Order: sequence, then C-alpha cells, then structure tokens
Amino acid sequence: MFQDFNLNPAILKAIDELGFKEPMPIQAEVLPVLLSQRTDLVGLAQTGTGKTAAFGLPLLQNIDPKNRSVQSLVLCPTRELCMQITKDLLSYAKYIPELMIVPVYGGASIEQQFKSLAKKPQIVVATPGRLQDMIRRNRIDFSNVQWMVLDEADEMLDMGFQEDVDAILEYMPEEKNTLLFSATMPAEVEQILNKYMKDPVRISIGQKNSGTANVRHNYYMIKASDRYLALKRLIDYYPSIYGIVFCRTKLETQEVADNLIHDGYNAASLHGDLSQAQRDLVMNHFRQGFTQILVATDVAARGLDVNNLSHIINYNLPDDIDTYVHRSGRTGRADKTGICISLVHMKEKHKIKAIEKQLGRPMERELIPTAQQVCEKQLFRHIDNLEKVDIMRDDIDDYLPVVFKKLSWLTREELITRVVALNFNRFLDYYKDAKDLNVDENSGKEKKEKKEKKQHDDSHMIRLFFGLGKRDHIKPNSLIGRINDVTGTKDIEIGHIDLKENFSFVAVDGAKAQFIVDCFNDPTKNRDGIRVEITTGEPQDKTDKKKSKDSFHEERRRKESRTNDKKDKKSKDKRDKKKRSKEKERPEKKYGKRARY
Repeated sequence: MFQDFNLNPAILKAIDELGFKEPMPIQAEVLPVLLSQRTDLVGLAQTGTGKTAAFGLPLLQNIDPKNRSVQSLVLCPTRELCMQITKDLLSYAKYIPELMIVPVYGGASIEQQFKSLAKKPQIVVATPGRLQDMIRRNRIDFSNVQWMVLDEADEMLDMGFQEDVDAILEYMPEEKNTLLFSATMPAEVEQILNKYMKDPVRISIGQKNSGTANVRHNYYMIKASDRYLALKRLIDYYPSIYGIVFCRTKLETQEVADNLIHDGYNAASLHGDLSQAQRDLVMNHFRQGFTQILVATDVAARGLDVNNLSHIINYNLPDDIDTYVHRSGRTGRADKTGICISLVHMKEKHKIKAIEKQLGRPMERELIPTAQQVCEKQLFRHIDNLEKVDIMRDDIDDYLPVVFKKLSWLTREELITRVVALNFNRFLDYYKDAKDLNVDENSGKEKKEKKEKKQHDDSHMIRLFFGLGKRDHIKPNSLIGRINDVTGTKDIEIGHIDLKENFSFVAVDGAKAQFIVDCFNDPTKNRDGIRVEITTGEPQDKTDKKKSKDSFHEERRRKESRTNDKKDKKSKDKRDKKKRSKEKERPEKKYGKRARY
C-alpha cells in the first residue's frame, strides 16, 4: 500500500483520488529506496509499468516548495512524453499549491517557455534539444539541482541525442543524485551510467532487454508481395483492434495509411514529414479512440504514451532487436495483456531466432486466418452489436407501427437474414475468392527460390560509399530509410551494410546502383547533402573521411596516369611505324642512283 511509504499527506490524498491502491512492481522496488536515502539509481523496466510515479513521488517528497529555484530536472526523448510526465507530476502535486512544474520542449512557443522559466519553477521536464537551446541562451539556472532524472534513456540515445545528453550532464552541478530509467540497457546507456553515476542502486523488473511478460508475440509467414493483404485480413479478424502498425520508412507509412483509409478502415499516419500541428491532431484523435489504427514510423512514435492498446503490428521487422522490444512494449501496459504481431517473409526468418533469444521466450507461429474464419468473426461481432444496441424507445415509438406494417409480410427467419445481409454482404463479396496467404516454411520450392535469389543477389550486388557513419548516430534501418526516402521507392534490393565511424558501405542491386547515386546527387531529393559514390575498394581499418577522400583522388590520379601511358605508347607506335616506312623506301633510292652511274 502507498500508505506504507511514509509519503507526504498531500501527495497521498492526490494519488488516492487517482485510484492508486497497490504499487506496481517497479514502484514497490524503487519507492522504499528513494524515500529513505539519497542515492543514484538505475531502473530497468518496460514502458507503461509505472516508472513516472516511481521517480515522480520521491521527487515531490524531497522538493522544498518554498525554495523558488530548479531543484529537479527530468530529461525525456520526445515532446509527447514530456507533456505526459508533466501532466502526471501535476496530478500527484495537486494539493501542493506552491509547487511549480514547467515543461520545456520543441515545437511550442519558446517565448512562452521563457516566461514560464522566469517564474522560477522547482521542477523542469524537458527534451534534450530545446533544453540545450535554453542553456545556450542563459535562460535557466541549474546550480541548485539536487535530482537529475533520465527517463527512457535508451530511446534518447537511439534518437541521436548522445551529444546533447552529455553536454547537459556536464552542465549539472556535481553534488546531485542521478536517476536513470530505461526499457533496455545498450552499451551507450552503460557508458552514461559508468561516467556520471556513483555506485547506483540497480533495480530490474523483468529480464534485461526483454519485452513485457503481458505481451503475446506472434508471427505470420507470408510472401513479401502479400504483406498489405495480410495486414487487412488480420485487421478484419480482430474487428475491435486498437493499435499501431509500424513501418520502416515515411513513404511506406503514408502509403499504407492511405490504402487503409481508401479501403474503409479507420486509420491515420504519423511520421516525420507531418507538421507539429498535424501530429498533435492525429495523436489527440488516436488517444480519444476516434482513430482505431495508427500507422507510424519508429522515430515518430518515440515516447508515445497511449493506454489500452490491444495490438502492435510489425509491418516490417526492424533491423535492430531493441527497436522490436520498444515496439512491443507499447501494448500490455499496466498489467493488461496485448499482442505483438509480425508479418515475416522467408528472407527475414533468421531474425525470429535473434528476437526469441533477446525476449527469452519463443515467438508463436500463427496462420493467417482463412476467408471463412474472418467472415465468421465479423458475423459474430455484427450479431453482438445487434444484441447490445441501445434502443431509445421514446424516440422511435412513433415510427414503429409503420415499420411493423411495412415488414409484416416477412417471416422471423427472413427478417433476421435480411438484417445480417444488409451489413455483411461486403465481407462476403470481398472474401469470395480470397487466396491462402500463408507460406510453408519447409517447402522445397521456397528453399530453392531462396537459394536462387541469394545467388542472384551475390552476383549482382555493387557496393556504394555513403558519407554517414556511427559518428552521425546512423543505424542500418535508418540508412535504409534514407535510401528509400531519397529514391522514392522501397523496391531496391539492399545487402550487407558495413558501418564505419565516419562513413558506411552498402551493397545494393547493381542495376539500381547508378540510379541511387543520381538521386543523391540531386539536391532537391537529397536535402541533407549526403555524399554517395560507387566504390569497389575494401573498407579501411581506420575509418577517416579525409583518408577516404584521399584514396578516391589517388585512384583518380592512377586512372589519369594509365590514360597518359596509353597515349604515350600510341604516339611511340606511330613514330616507329613512320620510321620503318622510311627505311623500306631507302634501298630503292640508292639502287636508282647506282643505276645512273
């Protein structure tokens, strides 16, 4: 019980009104530690497990409301999460009127945030980019900070905020306590832990880097060309679905959302090309349940806090396993159950084993429902709706005599049949000749096609040089996304990706290599100015942009030298031929002179 933690009565009153009774596992482990001592702490738990209250309640307990200076800073990856944390903290501090909590994030009026900070709040919740801007403008004073919280640390670093986070941590006073919360613990997060934290208490709920236990993980083996058909069939099979469909690129995200809307589904898209106002509108509709299916990219969906999601669908499996864990963690929150579905084709089958190893449990192979199964599910839902419909008798009583008279010639069975058919014929027509979308994993034909495809790929691949590397916080999936966005297509075969510190090598279909280079040479398509060239050289051990550039020019000089050598040889051959021709003519001239004597 929360009463056992010796919390401030004002805080207890607020959380009691919110319906907090029994603490969640992460809260039960963290609260006794932070409420009894000042210490650094690392909490490893999935999103949606109550981490905000785990660090928020101790912050409120230890804040001095009468001291008008920033005493606590909460750093999080996205605007949406920043707003959600602020909302939660304000609700916990409802009966502490002297306490002021200010959110600082991008996409909102910076002038308004200047005014809020000028009032000297005790707690600031911020995203890294906008906070760095405030620090540069000298608009915020952290000299009195006692608590520093890094929430969703793995997502912050995965989104490319490593330098911002380091700079902010360096700016903080040395005498403070740091709390780090994360769903996974990659090497980058371990580095922050080792560099900035002193003997932290470590609390882990669940296995390290694994998904939440409340989520069921299923995958469906399909052909890549049937991906959209499989998605539609699954949505039809789960008519009450309320979930997120994750796609790899912005282009694919918009395309899938547009197709779903066109086919009559209640869907919307969320990706980086939307303005902040559009993003807010989409998210408000989704949170309120007006939108049933959100189609999103990983970057756009970072930090989304939406309750009661029933399904997460991986339209494509991510290249990074931690990304899969993040996706699946958006359902099955607050002790509720959820399903994470993955649409997998034979080429991606090897990723299943890697994901299972990370999760520590198997992913269940399921079969795409048949047309008959989908129609039955939709029919039963329709009948349930008929049974549960709310009849407002006062509104329709006046019209019923006319209706009864109009339909009196129908028998009971005929009337039921017509009511069902009225709303059900669409599904029957659509699924009349629907094919089986499942693929047999052990089919000899599939193995043969896979082998032939691999041989084709190996013999037709060309390697491209990309002027982006690990230093630019680039990952294989985001590099593939850049290629798809710039070229405007997702049909390009991409092979091995070799990431270096300052650049990368990407194997692509040889027939498309020059097309990719031409697209990246077009400044209207490649707005970031990423350098891309065809290369046949081997990766360098010491990855340095200057050396890569020098080797490029050295190869160019060698080509010019070979060309000059060919020209010199051609000139020499021409001179030798002319000389031999003169020597042939000389004896005839001598003979002619001697004949005159």
